[in-house]
Amino acid sequence: MPIANKRAYINFLMLLRIIGWLLIIESVFMLAPCIVGLYYGEHSGWNFLICMGITAGCGLGLFSLKPKSRDMGKREAIILTGLTWVILSAFGMLPFLLGGTHLSITDAYFETMSGFTTTGASVLDSLAGVPKSILLWRCVLQWIGGLGIILFTLAVLPMLNYSGGMQLFNAEITGITHDKLRPRISFTAQGLWGVYIVLTLICIGLLCFSEMDIFDAICYGLTTISTGGFANSDTSTSEIGGVYVKIVLIAFMFMGGVNFSLLYKAVTGHIKDAFRNEIIRWYIGIIIVFYCILTLNVWIGGFGHELADFTIDPLFQTVSLITATGLVEPDFFDWGAIAVVLLIIMMFMGACSGSTSGGAKIDRFVVLFKFIRNEFYKLMHPNAITTVTMNGKGTPPAVLMKTLAFLFLYIVVVMVGGTVLSMTNIPLKDSFFITLSCVSNTGLGTDITGINGNFALISDFAKWWLSFLMLVGRLELFTILLLFIPSFWRK
Repeated sequence: MPIANKRAYINFLMLLRIIGWLLIIESVFMLAPCIVGLYYGEHSGWNFLICMGITAGCGLGLFSLKPKSRDMGKREAIILTGLTWVILSAFGMLPFLLGGTHLSITDAYFETMSGFTTTGASVLDSLAGVPKSILLWRCVLQWIGGLGIILFTLAVLPMLNYSGGMQLFNAEITGITHDKLRPRISFTAQGLWGVYIVLTLICIGLLCFSEMDIFDAICYGLTTISTGGFANSDTSTSEIGGVYVKIVLIAFMFMGGVNFSLLYKAVTGHIKDAFRNEIIRWYIGIIIVFYCILTLNVWIGGFGHELADFTIDPLFQTVSLITATGLVEPDFFDWGAIAVVLLIIMMFMGACSGSTSGGAKIDRFVVLFKFIRNEFYKLMHPNAITTVTMNGKGTPPAVLMKTLAFLFLYIVVVMVGGTVLSMTNIPLKDSFFITLSCVSNTGLGTDITGINGNFALISDFAKWWLSFLMLVGRLELFTILLLFIPSFWRK
């Protein structure tokens, strides 16, 4: 029998069968908002039953397909990863179409893709009249997409250990390297999701001690640990629960920005190994530096009036922005040009690889910094042999080259994306800001899409283009862009 990755054809039947499983899983996740809708007497609760039936029915139909072989190689893994996010978003938008939000297909798909990719950009003008079942569904979408749809499937479908599971893991998980924590990839996925679920429950429990009701606590808990940023009301976090809520959100946004492999090691008793990690130290150090700059900016500019304005608020904004959660106070853009510059830097940088955050990831910038430092050293010592070390180990040249290529491609995607967006009558400054926001999965807007605007104001073409950019950013460029390379499809 030929080796899977040498096979001339693509095993589409196996891909469709797995997508069938994924749709069945998605329909199960619709059960929670369905129950909430029925409990509150909302008509959308019954609509969720219809959506569950459609999604599960299509899933069962695809799962009934019988492929001749269950083998999957690298090509199948890449195709499946891209198809999964596109198809599940298509079915995930059904509740928005039927649930009383009065969204068009374009708006509903944009909202769903924004949820799955944890971008947090919204086309809803106001959340005041939106049914609670829809509000919960938005948060559930972000929670599923936080660690990844494929990773969840690997956790619940052990058969994928033998069907390209490692290729699927590598295609979806963010980072320059991937740690396999357990002998089987499904055990690794189960461990990561176990930590994710426990942290979510702890966050919800702590929020319940604030002025939030249980429903609000659940929604914010789901979107905080996933660093998604969808809120379930038009009010700010200050008005919802004050300083206590912000402290809880800061703690769990921070953990959402940490590599979940390290969190797993810490939970399983290897906490020293986790804190010895070099990227964690960089992550904490960068947050401290940006926090100090924002604090000085608030103090010098006279933007603060209470103690929390100089202590909690700058830290909240720093952690929210660097983890791509995107929760901001209404007056953040009044903090001056320095705050906006730091915002752009943090959107581009992101938090740690292997986390739920967006951006290019701190790991890659550390590699770039060390590479540049070595190049300066070699100018003075031409015969010196240098290497980029991470956690005391040398970085293979292939990883170094891929890191540099990724950062260059990231800039190219933002430039091309912003240029295309500017052709839709969006001002040039807004076009590039929005593009960076969507590619980094932060979800912030400016001017027409900002605090006083909305993504509903842009054209349908722009929404589809931004949906594509969100997906490209969430799957870290290569996984999606590779599908547009002709040689990928050749035998």
